[in-house]
Amino acid sequence: METIQREMNFLRAIMTLIAKQFGDRCEVVLHDWSKGYEKTIIAIENGHVTGRKVGDCGSNLGLEVLRGTSDGMNQFNYVTKTKTGKTLRSSSIYIKNEKGEPIGALCINYDISDILNMQSFIETLTMVNKDVDEHFVNNVAELLEYLICESIKSVGKPVEEMKKEDKIKALKYLDEKGAFHITKSGTKVCKVFNISKFTLYNYLDEFRREKNE
Repeated sequence: METIQREMNFLRAIMTLIAKQFGDRCEVVLHDWSKGYEKTIIAIENGHVTGRKVGDCGSNLGLEVLRGTSDGMNQFNYVTKTKTGKTLRSSSIYIKNEKGEPIGALCINYDISDILNMQSFIETLTMVNKDVDEHFVNNVAELLEYLICESIKSVGKPVEEMKKEDKIKALKYLDEKGAFHITKSGTKVCKVFNISKFTLYNYLDEFRREKNE
């Protein structure tokens, strides 16, 4: 227990160091996934960058790593946007237990919005590798709503016009994005797609079984 506490104190000190070095445009976030995805943020510096605080949930990228859809490799210098329109240069490293299972993450989100308006500094200061669709939220209900909307977009038609195969496609999208790691997500999904929980679990079993064959 003392070892864990020392490690946590060290990580918090590193977070403060990074935030002080790069200023109030630099958000540093520590996530703990061990107790569920509803309240993963256990420490944060400059939370005003994404509008989050201690006790808020993680983003959709963390869900994908937790689900196993993503390969769980650390990611550096990728571009994301906040719901208020800020452009961020982000990096994430994933914390794993002795079994190699991801249990949390340490993330940096640097607001480069003003820098991008200075064209002569783009190449030297943004240093982006790729665009990643990361959605920052304050609670899992908002995150689930976002994922459901994206799943409907992936089908390309409104729910009322969906047939069985369309709904399965949408549910497969949600499963791959880790949506069902969110507590009580099944109830919300069933309501949106007008299916029973029995049907939901049958569909999940069906395409998960096909994937493993």
